Amino acid sequence: MSNKEVKAALKSARDAIRNKEYKEALKHCKAVLKQEKNNYNAWVFIGLAAAELEQSDQAKGAYKKAIELEPNQLLAWQGLANLYEKPNQTDVKGDLADVYQKLLELYESGDKQKWCDVCNKLVELYHQEKKYLEVAETWQKLIRMKQEEGAEKTELHQLWKKMIQLLKDSTRSQDNKTGQLLLTAFEHALHSADTVPGEDHQNLYKDFIQCLSKFPHEVGRLEKACHDMMALYPTMSYPLEVLCLHFIQSGTLSEKALHCFSRLLEMDANSGPGVIGFGIKCLKENKYKEAVKSLTEGLQKTNQCPAAWHYLAEAQMKIHEHRNAVLSCNQALEALGTPEGPNFQWKNLALQLKAEILIKIADADAAEEAIKALEQIVDGSSDPMVLALRGQAYLNKGLMDQASKISQELLLSHPHLAEAHALEGLIHYSQKNYEQAEKSFLNAIERKAGIAEYHQYLGLTYWFMSDETKKDKGKALTQFLKAAKLDSYVGSAFYYLGNYYRDIAGDKSRARGCYKKAFELDETDEESGTAAVNLSVELGDMDTALSILNEVTEKARPGTAKWAWLHRGVYYLRTGQPSQAVADLQAALRADPKDSNCWESLGEAYFNRGSYSTALKSFRKASELNPGLVYSIYRAAALEQILGKYENAIATYQQILKKTENYVPALKG
Repeated sequence: MSNKEVKAALKSARDAIRNKEYKEALKHCKAVLKQEKNNYNAWVFIGLAAAELEQSDQAKGAYKKAIELEPNQLLAWQGLANLYEKPNQTDVKGDLADVYQKLLELYESGDKQKWCDVCNKLVELYHQEKKYLEVAETWQKLIRMKQEEGAEKTELHQLWKKMIQLLKDSTRSQDNKTGQLLLTAFEHALHSADTVPGEDHQNLYKDFIQCLSKFPHEVGRLEKACHDMMALYPTMSYPLEVLCLHFIQSGTLSEKALHCFSRLLEMDANSGPGVIGFGIKCLKENKYKEAVKSLTEGLQKTNQCPAAWHYLAEAQMKIHEHRNAVLSCNQALEALGTPEGPNFQWKNLALQLKAEILIKIADADAAEEAIKALEQIVDGSSDPMVLALRGQAYLNKGLMDQASKISQELLLSHPHLAEAHALEGLIHYSQKNYEQAEKSFLNAIERKAGIAEYHQYLGLTYWFMSDETKKDKGKALTQFLKAAKLDSYVGSAFYYLGNYYRDIAGDKSRARGCYKKAFELDETDEESGTAAVNLSVELGDMDTALSILNEVTEKARPGTAKWAWLHRGVYYLRTGQPSQAVADLQAALRADPKDSNCWESLGEAYFNRGSYSTALKSFRKASELNPGLVYSIYRAAALEQILGKYENAIATYQQILKKTENYVPALKG
């Protein structure tokens, strides 16, 4: 076949392809290849025809052979791209990307429009594969090309915005280089915007700041962007809110942060981040109740803020609202989800705080939950503070051996750690080894004097050690006073101060004040409430006694606060108010239906009201529950006599006299 015949055969092949006679085209090409096996055009035409006949492997082989022969010729690369773009082609995306890269190289010095078309296709392909770095780098090449061609500012602005759109999901991948390219795109888009200030520009700025807030290492850039946006849009609270949230999450309370919080509250008094910031400020200034109020209020508006939940738990713990504090820790952990970066640190802090609070609740279930929380702390097994908490949790659970083992290990490895000595003291105290407990608590106080709990336990140690240490002003009393001064919410310190002033100093008035304070701090503390009421009665101050009882009974749920109902019922009985006495004593019995003394008082109240049949039932119930209550048996007999049941009355009087021969009321009856 001569050269002329080869050209004729290739022309026939081209015509056949044009006429969609692909098999015919293949025949002509094969004839050419018999003569010239390295004919570039023949291989390209075979690729085209085979692709149309859906003979993909043959087509791919033909194009690759052509590329091998002429690597810098366009036709084969274009054909291969068209082949890979067909819907029936699977698992070729990597190969297609390589083809597009080569086409970009070949078009670069020639057809700029085709270069842009291929560039768009390559970006789309990378985007589908979530290869965000490649998306960013390729799109930047496109923008550079447009800049070199002198594209208008408006077109470039749209291209930068498109790049932001393409990369908006890339922040999850935590790839720093892609992140930097995304932030650069934002900056270019902001600078190339037409209308400044304007709504589009404002929304773009918001997106930029939101994006920056996801990059922990871009603090300076975030602060600058917020300040720049505030200068452009002084009435918008958004940049200030982001800045405040950044300061809250960073865990630092600088002058800059405080200024930011107050500026935001001036702009919007109800702003969630602003109110949270004010709450944190209160917490740092030891204004715990105000802190709880503000943090709670702020979190109702901005609830996905783990650091704020942590601060709220801390403030609640300070005022001994332990159950609520545990719930706040759980909210912090929930808001953190699966933490990375700085949030990882917040998770450890939240778990440690939760364990600390659960240990203060001091029951076995809470101790079990505390142990579970401590187990989740990363690297917790090497942290002495975490180990000390674990030791306390074991102690609360009654696992003395495990607690002692941790205590001994800590004292050897960290002899200067106050918590190690405190744990040893708690173990001795629980075993009533008061002399050893005293040494341990003194060692703990020497290392960390400002912990109320250490002084409280040293005071308790002296209280139970001996009568001498209990009465010694410099021992128990001094420690309880120190504990109360360091933590004005520690109710038990005020309770024992009340005991000291009542039983040792004989100062009923001061004792009453301490019991009242203890009860105000913990309304479930019946012993303090009862003591405050009894001392008020002894001091002739019925108003105070009643105000305490009224406050408790108003808040009490049915079946609770028996002591308050009983005290007030007896008071009404003594002061000739039998109907009120009946109501209160019934409420007391709902809390404890087996209290024989309460039934006896209820019988008395019914009797005074003139309800004799009901009074009789109450006295009988009292004597059933406690056969030793002679007075109730006598009152039942007297009521039977009043009700005309003489035989029953005589039998009951005789029953009393068998037990107590000289019981005068029965003899009279």
